[in-house]
Amino acid sequence: MAADISIITITQAIQQAVAPVFLLAGIGGLLNVLTGRLARIIDRSRSLYQRLEHATDERADGIRQELETLTRRGRVVHRAIGFSTGSALLVCVVIALLFINAVMGWHSDTSIAVLFILAMVCLIISLTGFLREIQLATRVMLNGP
Repeated sequence: MAADISIITITQAIQQAVAPVFLLAGIGGLLNVLTGRLARIIDRSRSLYQRLEHATDERADGIRQELETLTRRGRVVHRAIGFSTGSALLVCVVIALLFINAVMGWHSDTSIAVLFILAMVCLIISLTGFLREIQLATRVMLNGP
């Protein structure tokens, strides 16, 4: 009978962990997009630095301006990646605590709630950074370099 209770308890823990696992998959997708954007920013910066070496003074000013914008975009994306990663780590801790609760009978409901809220705050900050980077990129596109 004790084995049945353990299986039921573990099954319930798995059911509780399904939603955070889907959230984790979504955060992984966001991290994929953010790292792709960062890679493109880095590639464009390298290209501009090479062009800067052979540019005339007039063109060099435009290149430097674009490099400044790329630097700002890179910083924003870097922070967004950090907050997304923090959110993912917090979700992982929430999942682990759900299993610890189920297996050991340790009641850490408040801890789980606080960690989940922190994960959501990190995700919100990351998504805000993503939106900011998109705005910086489209501003250059709409207004020119």
